[in-house]
Amino acid sequence: MHTFAALARVAYCPRQYYYARQDEDWTPPPDVRRRRDLAFRYPTLRRASDADLATEPISRSPAAYRAALDRLASREDWDALVDPAARGVVLEGRECRGVAHKILDGDPPTPTFVSPGRPPAEGVWRPQRVRAVAMAKALAWEREREVPAAVVEYPAHGVVRGVRLTTRNRAAYRKTVRTLREIDGPPPRIDDEDKCDACDYRERCGVRTRSLRSLLGL
Repeated sequence: MHTFAALARVAYCPRQYYYARQDEDWTPPPDVRRRRDLAFRYPTLRRASDADLATEPISRSPAAYRAALDRLASREDWDALVDPAARGVVLEGRECRGVAHKILDGDPPTPTFVSPGRPPAEGVWRPQRVRAVAMAKALAWEREREVPAAVVEYPAHGVVRGVRLTTRNRAAYRKTVRTLREIDGPPPRIDDEDKCDACDYRERCGVRTRSLRSLLGL
């Protein structure tokens, strides 16, 4: 069964996934875990002083970060975000499995993925949209009910974005699943310098790039 992480890798770059799947340990590094932990401390961080926030792995100034959390507090799902019905839940769907970092109580329930990275100017990065659809479909499979949306949190920036299971997002998910099923050798290299620059497998792949960690935070 495919994992949410594998789908995100393939949506980002099939060739990156080909090399990544040969590694046994996909455990997030400590810096990623620290940034994800912010998503479970929003109320405390909202009240924190400049000095306290200076020690946290946030990506904004203390004043801007508190302002971002104040905006989050105006969301209808704020209470569910800070006190989710469940945390770190392993979901088993018909096609995919993986961890939802939170399950937000409601009718219907909503799964969340906590990203250690930065959000795009609008919406959610494509690999995370695919992952969000996979989470929602897996939760729907388990609960035997429709789950029309998921949430992606960017806690280092104080940003939360929703992902609805639109026709476009479902199509991106289906295309990624098909691509993943068909991988049995190195896929063609992609023509995207930014992605190659950020890839941990650039040397193995043969692409000459700068040394940066993957943006996926896996």
